[in-house]
Amino acid sequence: MMYIKNFRKLNSVLLLSALLMFAGMGTGQAKIDGLEGVTTFNFTAKAGHITTGEGNTVLFWGYADDGGHQGSLSGQAQYPGPTIIINAGESITINLTNHLPQATSMLFPGADVVNATGNIAGTLTMEAAFANGTAQYQVTYNQPGTYTYYSGTNMDLQVEMGLVGAIVVRSGTAGQAYDSADSSYDYETLFLLTDMDPVIHDLVEFGRFDEIDLTKRNAVYWFINGRNGPDTLLDPFVSWLPTQPYNSLPRIRPCENLLLRLVGGGLDGHPFHTHGNNINVIAKDARLLSTDGATADLAFSDFTQSVYPGETYDALFTWTGANMGWDYYGHATEDVETMTACEQQVEADFGPGASSHGLPIPVTLPAISELTFSPFYSGSPYLGGGSFLPPGEGGFNQNGGFYYMWHSHNEKELTNWDIFPGGMLTFLIIEPPSVTIE
Repeated sequence: MMYIKNFRKLNSVLLLSALLMFAGMGTGQAKIDGLEGVTTFNFTAKAGHITTGEGNTVLFWGYADDGGHQGSLSGQAQYPGPTIIINAGESITINLTNHLPQATSMLFPGADVVNATGNIAGTLTMEAAFANGTAQYQVTYNQPGTYTYYSGTNMDLQVEMGLVGAIVVRSGTAGQAYDSADSSYDYETLFLLTDMDPVIHDLVEFGRFDEIDLTKRNAVYWFINGRNGPDTLLDPFVSWLPTQPYNSLPRIRPCENLLLRLVGGGLDGHPFHTHGNNINVIAKDARLLSTDGATADLAFSDFTQSVYPGETYDALFTWTGANMGWDYYGHATEDVETMTACEQQVEADFGPGASSHGLPIPVTLPAISELTFSPFYSGSPYLGGGSFLPPGEGGFNQNGGFYYMWHSHNEKELTNWDIFPGGMLTFLIIEPPSVTIE
């Protein structure tokens, strides 16, 4: 038995190494993938299987978009459910068909209007009975922001099984999350956080519902947008993850604003840690943190945001390189007049010399023979730089960007069923100004 377990771990490590090689090829995320420009959705609640980061396969229940819309998997249950992207004040209709072995439904916390009809009345909303039952939900959100939707039936089991998704409601101004200039952004990213106990999923797969004891639930998988690390780094909609379409690899350039939309989609809370960086939290549960409704005057800065089930947070992040004590572009002192627009902005905002323009890195770099190389090291400590790397080292950072690991601050959540690395783990990439981000 010990041999089998060790063999499984060895194979998993080899698999992780192979995935990491592919992960370096990911194009990253500059916008949120989802269903946009649509107001009527035909969803089916059905079963499917996901692949976890160490190579396991687990049954889940998910929502399938039967409309063939771009931004989802047509007719295929997906984990998490399709991300819905609409405008404030827009009414949407969701027609739900149930292919699960028990009744199910959908809840829309924070919506201004919800009209529900269905086969049977549940405790919280109208439900679609099992065996092809149906329900319809007409929903309106008047306030922009980040929302979630999930099952309102047998919630502890059905949310565990995967019946959860995100809704992005846009304001009337492009590039603003809310009706406030304090919410302006250049790029946005979604971090929908979930957790999973595969033992429960195995019992469901074999119809052993009477043996499920949710008081003994023990999550061993943790996900961002339905993927464990390192799969979080892969491109969206890759063929070998047919039910997990969304990735979570944000990219920005210096001085640009990144909007983080954080959603608590599982049954546990998670401290999401923006490693080495502070974010500015501007909204909670789709409401601007404000006393006057026009400014985010109650926003706060932090480097770890705890996200609990059903909660959403919006936060802004900007990387400038100010006060680093050295020139992150690697400009020589005699090139002081050659400054990027970002460096000029930083000096204007923080005062002369804040960008450390022209200053060399304040350490003596060790010789090549004394270094251990990350696969994401370009061979240079400077943004956009590159240099010689030994054969077989590096190669996954062709733009010479700066990589920051963003992850859960619960260390066990950086594993896939005790195998490291994995879990609730991804990276932020600071790209050079010359790089195009689509």
